[in-house]
This record gives sequence, C-alpha cells and structure tokens, in this order.
Amino acid sequence: MHPNLAETTPVPPTGKSPVITLRAVEPTDLDEFFSHQLDPSANHMAAFSAKNPSDRGVFDLHWQNILNDPTVTVRTIEADGAVVGSILAYRDADIPEISYWIDKARWGQGITTAAVGLFLEEFTERPLRARAVADNTNSIRILERYGFTQVGETQGFANARGAVVRELVLELR
Repeated sequence: MHPNLAETTPVPPTGKSPVITLRAVEPTDLDEFFSHQLDPSANHMAAFSAKNPSDRGVFDLHWQNILNDPTVTVRTIEADGAVVGSILAYRDADIPEISYWIDKARWGQGITTAAVGLFLEEFTERPLRARAVADNTNSIRILERYGFTQVGETQGFANARGAVVRELVLELR
C-alpha cells in the first residue's frame, strides 16, 4: 500500500455541512491532488485516469500543462479550509468541458454538489459539457441537478478498469 493511501480514511460527518469554497490552485495543493488520485476505487469510478497513477512525474507534467494553459479555468476545492479536490473547465474542440476530482474520503458529504454549483456561478460560458462513465450515477445525478442533460454517448478504453466503458456526454445550455 502506498503511504499516502492512509490519508483516504473517511472523515466522519460532524452533523453539519462543511463550508465549501473555491480558490486559485497553489503549488502545495498538488501534493493533495496527487494523494487523492492514488485511491484505486476513486480511479475505478473516474475510469479515465493515468496508466500509472503513482507516477508523480506524469502527474506533475499533466498539472503543469493544466496550470500553464490560459484556456483552462481551474480551482482548488476546500471544505472547512482543507483541500479536498479540484474542479476545472477545459476546451474540448470548441466547447468547454467541466471535470472534477474529490478526495474519496470526502464523498457523500455534499462537497461535489456544492463545488459544481459554485463553479457554475463563476464559469458562465455555455454550452458547457461534462462526461461521466455510465455507472457513475452519483456524478451524473449531480450534473443533472444543475441542468445538464445527456446529448451523446461514447465508448473508450479506461485505464483504471482495463476495459472499454460507456461514457455519457452531458451538456448544460
């Protein structure tokens, strides 16, 4: 087991919803993002991940490209001041596409739902697309909550699953 996986222990609910904020990505956030994407079950759900999620060099190059691309809008997601994920919009051809990753230990706490809502307030360009593996029902449900509707379907090889998967294409107009 990778030493950073110990950090994926679920955070017990406190009975109150965490305060969710978005902010610019800082260099130290990348260590947290790297730790988040090491979780095998999170990779399985995301499906389209790096061939070797533990390769920090590939991860750093990927994030350097994101952070240096002026067409990408990217934010760090914080819950009660702790870094819990990232959310971004990038260009896929002519239409921007939203993507996000949340620390698996924080799933089920309303963080993704709140972060998507905050991001959509900031990033107002429409149409905006999103993709989700067909069995990622929680992510699809969050997107639909904000008005995304299915406009297509593709199939592609998912490294994390070692198989071809069905991916839904959703769009917010």
